[in-house]
Amino acid sequence: MIRTLSILDRSRTREGYGAPQALRDTVELARVAEELGYHRFWVSEHHSVPGVAGSAPTVLAAAVAGATRRIRVGTGGVMLPNHQPLVVAEQFGVLEALFPGRIDMGLGRSVGFTNGIRRALGRDTGDADRFEEQLDELLGWLDGSQQAHPEVHARPAEGLRIPAYVLATGEGAGIAARAGLPLVVGDLRARGRVIEVVGTYREEFRPSAWGAEPYVVVSGTVAVAGTPEEARRILVPEAWSLAYSRTRGSFPPLRPAEEIEALTMTPKERELYEGALAGHIHGTGEQVAAELAEVAGLTGADELLVTTSTYDRTALLDSYRRLARITGL
Repeated sequence: MIRTLSILDRSRTREGYGAPQALRDTVELARVAEELGYHRFWVSEHHSVPGVAGSAPTVLAAAVAGATRRIRVGTGGVMLPNHQPLVVAEQFGVLEALFPGRIDMGLGRSVGFTNGIRRALGRDTGDADRFEEQLDELLGWLDGSQQAHPEVHARPAEGLRIPAYVLATGEGAGIAARAGLPLVVGDLRARGRVIEVVGTYREEFRPSAWGAEPYVVVSGTVAVAGTPEEARRILVPEAWSLAYSRTRGSFPPLRPAEEIEALTMTPKERELYEGALAGHIHGTGEQVAAELAEVAGLTGADELLVTTSTYDRTALLDSYRRLARITGL
């Protein structure tokens, strides 16, 4: 069983509730996660995505850290190709200075998901190829080793120990291994791929000042309820939102499960919807515990990062409480 549990929340909006409520929900979930004993709470970066309120992760991380006392807080992740490494170092330096010993720096290599967003950010798809170079520069700003601009210092970041994590998109696993950094990999529906990525990371890992040995965080959706049917209903709103986006090109707010289950779907919508529901870890506490034990055995993961989203906040909080109980937090 994976005993270290953490949460990544994407600040999903819900039908009838706007982005401000989604951000407040994220902060409230962090408070609950701390009470339940979760290890860390991360927020994400999405630009111009309907249905997602989290566009400024370091700002939101500051709000989360200010509303909690002990839980580690960070990003899953800041998309480094969208930013100058110096600015990222400064932002995390401010966070670490304000909340010492509690800040994580999760980093990804994705750029905006449409041409329009990339243009607005002043980026293009080729910028993702510079991630390893940017990562090296960012770490140099933190430890004072960067040589490109010797007259410049990242204040207050320089000299602060801020743990960095690499999200395994594309070449992320190899980059994490070469840098000697922890790896975050998902999703758990593609377990064969996860096992392959983790194996490559462990084989290629080079100890560094940032990490003496490999550390693997596996990420995925987990829903726990009193019955398998109730757990499945937690997954329904996000599954329909994904199916809707792939047939209409718009990612909508989450709708109540009962409304979605009453819909008459086209064959294509039904296929996409059922596909989006399939493969996630869900069920009763006993069923989920068995699946998590299997994941631990297959991947040797050190930590599980849960990313569940749904319309019913009561059901979501109950799921996180049940998950904490079955893993012994």
